[in-house]
Amino acid sequence: MNWPLLACILGLMVVLIVLESLGVRTTLALNFKGDIKRETRWLAQYGQLISALVAMAIVYQLDRRHQPWRSLSLLISSFGAAIAGRILKQIVGRIRPGREDAGKFLGPTWRHANFRESFPSNHTASAVAMSAVLAQLYPAAAPTFWALAVACALLRYVLDAHFPSDVVGGVALGYLAAVWTVQGLHL
Repeated sequence: MNWPLLACILGLMVVLIVLESLGVRTTLALNFKGDIKRETRWLAQYGQLISALVAMAIVYQLDRRHQPWRSLSLLISSFGAAIAGRILKQIVGRIRPGREDAGKFLGPTWRHANFRESFPSNHTASAVAMSAVLAQLYPAAAPTFWALAVACALLRYVLDAHFPSDVVGGVALGYLAAVWTVQGLHL
């Protein structure tokens, strides 16, 4: 684990939360149409169920003779990040951008309500977790994997689904899930 990197990510998240709570405008409220809207929706889903299953199938096909269990590492990391993020969302209860009382932390509830599930960004967490594991397995393709994770994270912000601190929190969560997966499976 790269502790200085994790400390920087978490420090940035705290700074952003403070700025957002002070009323500094951090959201964009952009409106995409046509092809741009369709293409960005695909990129914003990177790391989610279908892309994780497709990546898992590809890794299995590439590595089945040597280490078929490596494909499971993608599910463990991306779904682990998503499950942890879901629990945090229920505990924190932050209202999403563009809603009444946006950014306010409401506290715990086990009832599902999308408007109060902004922190952390699960899409970002899953994307970072999957990219980190893929980069570990296939270093030559790491720039592509990281570009996909960055695109997903930026789109979660640009599409007004999350505050910047939510996205950075998702990065930290995804990084932790990937590190634990890689260390736990000795990849």
